[in-house]
Amino acid sequence: MLFGATGDLAKRKLFPGLYRLAAAGRLPEEYAIIGSGRHSPGGDDEFRDSVGDGLRDSVDDIDDRVLSNLLQSLSFQTSDSDDGSDLAEAVRSARTRLGDGAQTLIYLSVPPRAMQPMIGMLGREGLAEGARVVVEKPFGTDLDTARELDATLKDVVDEDQVYRIDHFIGKEAVQNILAVRFANGLIEPAWHRNHLVSVQIDVPEELTIEGRGSFYESMGCFRDMISTHLCQVLGFVAMEPPVHLDPVSLRNEKAKVFEAMRPLDPDRVVFGQYDGYREEEGVADDSQVETFVALEAFIDTERWQGVPFYLRTGKALGATRRTVTLTFRSPPMALFGADDNEHSPNQLVLELTDSPEFQVRLLAKRPGPDLGLMPLDLSLGVADEDSDDTPLEAYERLLLDVMRGDQTLFTRADEVDRLWQVCQPVLDAPPPALTYASGSWGPQEALALPGAAGWRLPDA
Repeated sequence: MLFGATGDLAKRKLFPGLYRLAAAGRLPEEYAIIGSGRHSPGGDDEFRDSVGDGLRDSVDDIDDRVLSNLLQSLSFQTSDSDDGSDLAEAVRSARTRLGDGAQTLIYLSVPPRAMQPMIGMLGREGLAEGARVVVEKPFGTDLDTARELDATLKDVVDEDQVYRIDHFIGKEAVQNILAVRFANGLIEPAWHRNHLVSVQIDVPEELTIEGRGSFYESMGCFRDMISTHLCQVLGFVAMEPPVHLDPVSLRNEKAKVFEAMRPLDPDRVVFGQYDGYREEEGVADDSQVETFVALEAFIDTERWQGVPFYLRTGKALGATRRTVTLTFRSPPMALFGADDNEHSPNQLVLELTDSPEFQVRLLAKRPGPDLGLMPLDLSLGVADEDSDDTPLEAYERLLLDVMRGDQTLFTRADEVDRLWQVCQPVLDAPPPALTYASGSWGPQEALALPGAAGWRLPDA
């Protein structure tokens, strides 16, 4: 079942993901997809035509046979939080047709205000019994609403049935943080406060809010990006080595990171709003909603004590990047006749693109008769022998994991609760949203946040 089947997320991500899984032979031989929502697209044929048109627009070199088989599996049944009886009958009919071994997946791609009522309907109609339930972020809008949502879920399903989806975690490059760190003896021993002075997690976007004015007015950048995407990346960067790469072990270690995070200090958080945001459709003329956030965070574990984590994200910035930068402590430079601050420190830079890419900044001898120093930047990409390997798009990967019953890359209830605890001080006392120019790197106060070392981006 796919709630919100005629919405933007379904069109841009979910149906293309299902198509790619079908094209790769990763869907079951027999399956049924029942789309649902308050308003019917006109019938099953109209629904299939709409999905087909969307897939032809978004998928290159589409295979007509694969597309036809996928579309034939589709149907649509209206429902809402008050009445799901017809939907329940459609699901029972599909399960009978598919056989006793059929597994039910429920994807809730609905607005935050509709999430709890829809979960209640699933419980009343018995639709969630034995099902895997995928819940889209936001998982509440503060600590209280997150706990209310979790209580509603727990009234209907067990935790092992819930898949809280954060598509950022499904990105190949985010998962590659684990491989680069734990599989390389050159790197893992240096991933420690004894060697590092800071960690930056930087996710700027050139795009504006792109017609999402009403959404941003209700959420803002802090709730949309920090309490979810960037903190989840922080969890992967900062976790201790798990005993196994299984759902329980990995999520246990990530939860320990969040438990050790200090609640954020509003005085070390900078909000910004790009010039022109208030002219966007759906935005209030006097809006104070932030479209940019930069902050300093700390993790009070033996490994990370005293090492600042700088997180930055926002709209209408100078570039679109997803970059993690580890800055290393510098040895004394006097041996080379240089001031300690004359040269930039060593850095390991992870570009979180679909194809793994890393940069290392070192110091080497400058050519010539003297033993002077010069920076040396090394770029590392995917080895040639791996060029045929195609990464799965984030939603494609996560949909496959739901079908497999693998919760490794999904967020657990205790993680959500702790992250809202960490973020709540900023929600209680938000800093003012400072105006910044489109195409810049945010307010000057944010640029100054890491001190003299500055941000890795823009590139030096």
